Amino acid sequence: MKKESFFQMLTFTLFSISAGIIQVVSFVIFNELFVCRYWPAYLASLVLSIIWNFTFNRRYTFKSAANVPVAMAKLFGFYAVFTPLSTWLGHLAETAAINDYIILVVTMLSNFVLEFLFSKLIIYKNQENTLTKNKN
Repeated sequence: MKKESFFQMLTFTLFSISAGIIQVVSFVIFNELFVCRYWPAYLASLVLSIIWNFTFNRRYTFKSAANVPVAMAKLFGFYAVFTPLSTWLGHLAETAAINDYIILVVTMLSNFVLEFLFSKLIIYKNQENTLTKNKN
């Protein structure tokens, strides 16, 4: 593995952990304080973590000057598939009496791996390390 790829994985992991913290805390708030069912709590917390993760990974992990609306549209495409599928599977697991937090952890780990691969191979392909210090 190239040194740059290792540091990208490490950086992506650290930002994903911070996004995961945001997702878990907001999920707990929605699930426990507002007593939401699994799927609305999951969707709201997922959106918050996506925005956080995208912002920091574009700038610091992939160092990309890629057109932000285009990159976001690609990420939206990923989540247009991942979100309904993970929400549906989470709902099925919840109705099978699997603990909400176990469902959340499994979903978050799947999201972590798949989003890194999608970002690396599709969103920022040929656009990594294009961000200069003068650009956002």
